[in-house]
Amino acid sequence: MRNLRRGSGLAALVLAGALCALPLGAAKAQDLSLTAYKQAVAENLLDTKGLAEFYRMRGFAPIWTGSDETSGLRRAALIEALGTAQVHGLPAQRYDVDGLIRKMRHVEGERARGELEVEISRTFLQFARDLQSGVLTPHDVDDGIKREAPRRDPKILLEVLAASDPYQVLQHLAPASDEYARLLRAKLKLEKIVARGGWGPTVRTAKLEQGQSGGDVVVLRDRLIAMGYLKPTLSASYDDTLRSAVMRFQESHGLAVDGVAGSSTLSQLNISAEDRLKSVLVAMERERWLNLPGGLGARHITVNLTDFHAKIIDDGKVTFETRSVVGSQESDRRTPEFSDEMNHMVINPTWYVPRSIVVKEYLPLLRQNPGAAGHLEITDRQGRVVSRSNGFSQYSASSFPFAMRQPPGPRNALGTVKFMFPNKYNIYLHDTPSKSLFDRTQRTFSHGCVRLSDPHDFAYTLLARQTSDPVSFFQSKLNTGRETRVNLDQPVPVHLIYRTAFTTPKGEMEYRADVYGRDARIWDALNAAGVVLAGGPS
Repeated sequence: MRNLRRGSGLAALVLAGALCALPLGAAKAQDLSLTAYKQAVAENLLDTKGLAEFYRMRGFAPIWTGSDETSGLRRAALIEALGTAQVHGLPAQRYDVDGLIRKMRHVEGERARGELEVEISRTFLQFARDLQSGVLTPHDVDDGIKREAPRRDPKILLEVLAASDPYQVLQHLAPASDEYARLLRAKLKLEKIVARGGWGPTVRTAKLEQGQSGGDVVVLRDRLIAMGYLKPTLSASYDDTLRSAVMRFQESHGLAVDGVAGSSTLSQLNISAEDRLKSVLVAMERERWLNLPGGLGARHITVNLTDFHAKIIDDGKVTFETRSVVGSQESDRRTPEFSDEMNHMVINPTWYVPRSIVVKEYLPLLRQNPGAAGHLEITDRQGRVVSRSNGFSQYSASSFPFAMRQPPGPRNALGTVKFMFPNKYNIYLHDTPSKSLFDRTQRTFSHGCVRLSDPHDFAYTLLARQTSDPVSFFQSKLNTGRETRVNLDQPVPVHLIYRTAFTTPKGEMEYRADVYGRDARIWDALNAAGVVLAGGPS
């Protein structure tokens, strides 16, 4: 193996025989015909398909427990990497580094060596899985998280390790995204703040605004200084400088930017550094869930459900952004998290009312008044419009045999365009005639789909890659008044994400409310798995 790095201290100790040296009289021979070693390896591989295949393909030859220099370097590299588990917000005790080192030092006999070989491989694969694609199984934490963590093939992981510089392999397990790197830096910074006692006293009053002075203003001032929103000052007045700092805080927390420290602002301001650290650890876990082998896509769309914005991103840069409305906080209306591909848009769409809305919202009205919801057509299974003259009082939610739809028009619930990434959850992005909701700071009002504030500009940006005049093209279809499907020449990945903690390109942290309570559940699951807060209590 060429160009193997000997690491800093640990690898040198290995080569000197002070750490991880396997005290085997048999190690000097490395006779793989020894059945005790092979049998031990084989017996311990019965429940792990990829691991078993890897060792069978190499005739059960060891990659960790040999006495050669390469095996020693792998052991040292792994021990060094496992030592970074807590840095990445992983459950360090899961890998039992001290126990592994003890076994490496005291293993005796070929059978014990075979058992240790498999144990080290299992530890490596567990660490690699946790660091690459997450500690948790997403949908086990919350049923609104529909995405699958991008697990790698254990056989391939081991093959790459066996053929490459182990230090390089282990150093490149973590997500390579800029967001992960910035979150990691934020985590380390917050840990220092927690260790120092946090950001100081919380603000106890209900409201502060420009022109006031006194002790509560000083507490507000000092907390903003500690958080980095205000340069050190001795002023005890709520002056222009303090108001500007409050506005910066409000902007980075998705609040109404008015410079008044009201109840919503103070509620966010008083959140502890420990709780912010939890949010960052959760965001790192979520970033691992999005660590797709092929990346998110050179062009992709993200909708952060807590930030209420949809973005088109090209080569890492936001090329279009618009406000969004997402599912309400009722359990059956929350927008799910998943990734898919947008392949077309529909201009002048018909709204086919979901069955759940038909029977829960409209059927009770129709039972009382057959003429209710007159803007909707009631159709049979062949799509023919049904007369309302016979009434609907005889039907229940389970027996109602009809569907409902709203034809294209100015009052259509989907507005003038919808953007489709066909999925089993029946979620898509769309226009809406209810524009006033976009003025709210928390926009959880839909039945689950995502409404866009600027859908036409969103469409123009998508179409610009396949037509020279996207505005005229779109408007020509719109002006017909007819439902028209327009395919995207290149499908665009769509990622519906949920981040209460995220970064700006400059590395500044932004925080949002946990509107569905999902991040609280993720933290509880991480904590139960052994993830702890460095610098403070868990």
